[in-house]
Amino acid sequence: MGKETGFLELDRKDRTYADAQERVKHYNEFVIPHQEGELKAQASRCMNCGIPYCHNGCPVNNIIPDWNHLTYEGNWQGALEVLHSTNNFPEFTGRICPAPCEASCTLNIVDQPVTIKSIECAIVDKGWQEGWIVPQIPAKRTGKSVAVVGSGPAGMAAAQQLARAGHSVTLFEKNDRVGGLLRYGIPDFKLEKHLINRRIVQMEAEGVQFRTSTEVGVTISVNSLKENFDAIVLSGGAEDPRPLDIPGFELPGVRFAMEFLTQQNKRNAGDEELRAAPRGSLLATGKHVVVIGGGDTGSDCVGTSIRQGAASVTQIEIMPKPPEKEDKALTWPNWPMKLRTSSSHEEGCERDWAILTKRVVGEGGQVTGLDCVRVEWVDGKMQEVPGSEFTLKADLIFLAMGFLGPRKQGLLDQAGVALDPRGNVAANVINYQTSDPKIWACGDMRRGQSLVVWAIREGRQCARAVDEALMGVSELPR
Repeated sequence: MGKETGFLELDRKDRTYADAQERVKHYNEFVIPHQEGELKAQASRCMNCGIPYCHNGCPVNNIIPDWNHLTYEGNWQGALEVLHSTNNFPEFTGRICPAPCEASCTLNIVDQPVTIKSIECAIVDKGWQEGWIVPQIPAKRTGKSVAVVGSGPAGMAAAQQLARAGHSVTLFEKNDRVGGLLRYGIPDFKLEKHLINRRIVQMEAEGVQFRTSTEVGVTISVNSLKENFDAIVLSGGAEDPRPLDIPGFELPGVRFAMEFLTQQNKRNAGDEELRAAPRGSLLATGKHVVVIGGGDTGSDCVGTSIRQGAASVTQIEIMPKPPEKEDKALTWPNWPMKLRTSSSHEEGCERDWAILTKRVVGEGGQVTGLDCVRVEWVDGKMQEVPGSEFTLKADLIFLAMGFLGPRKQGLLDQAGVALDPRGNVAANVINYQTSDPKIWACGDMRRGQSLVVWAIREGRQCARAVDEALMGVSELPR
């Protein structure tokens, strides 16, 4: 697998970034990919480790050693075929997945994992460049129809798989463009949207019909779908943001992260300001920005604020600062809790941990600061540190503290499907069927907020379950 001694001869060398001072001037992707020779060399490092833990680390179960070896041999088309056998959209995951596969790599025991994510991205990018990625049009149609509600990664994956099985698929999206979180929640500097557009063209050729600006539960009823389709797949996101229940939360300078990110993505797409920001423009230009929440969404707010010309950006997190390096003996091959610094953090951001917010400070109806206190954990319980109170200067506060689950009004209220204790749509991962035998659910609407790669996996598996229910048997991969 790869070159038997490759991992002994070569160190890990990953992709690099354009200079931070230059990349913050635009919203384009700034990753500098490997040259082909370098990529083959990195692929050669995939060792014949016997038990490829990377398989289990990857939610879509990518057959990683196989396409690493094919890349090393220069068989790019074969590598692409293996890659696509488990993942509909590797150009998405090759850009924005946190790569749990690399954490599970045997070489990660010595902090030298194979550059799996970079190789994945290079394979699919070469496939598009060479024209190898074409529509997979089914040889025959089944006569069955499926409505997929929500066009994020789960909905796109489910729709594409069902169309390839020969079903008539209509994908409903409440926004005016397809892509869900990929389109509106992830900044262009991490994922340029032409990557989504070319998949849409492919899916249309495969028979998927797209109905944008159509919100099921509002502009069209769930009952109408049940009357006109043989099956319904709920693949919307976990869009109900976690609020900040402190005094001053209602001030206009306190906003949810996704509203901020969506506005900028719409501007980048060419939307006029009134269309991009119907509630009023939300810009960080010249402002002191505080981001509450230490995850990827918070990091995206950091990068976007810097590009808009914020006076300062501070990101705070309620949990303690993670260790710089994990204890491999305790964590490998599982995903470790350790300090992660994103490209946005490197562009200029203050970060602080173990911070509890107490009150939004305002003057004349405008945000001027954020009262905070430091916390510590004693016997598993969080306690405020006496005398540690302080105030952060803030004109704009973004809430990036996660999501409570899918929104209930409209779609889910009309569907009437059972919910799990966390408020997500209840469905198992065997057949993805809800309490209504005609409705299936997958992605964040079923599992709660999660990774794009998990959404793709669930969309694929849900498609197989629907196909099997409609036809009695399915040839779609699980």
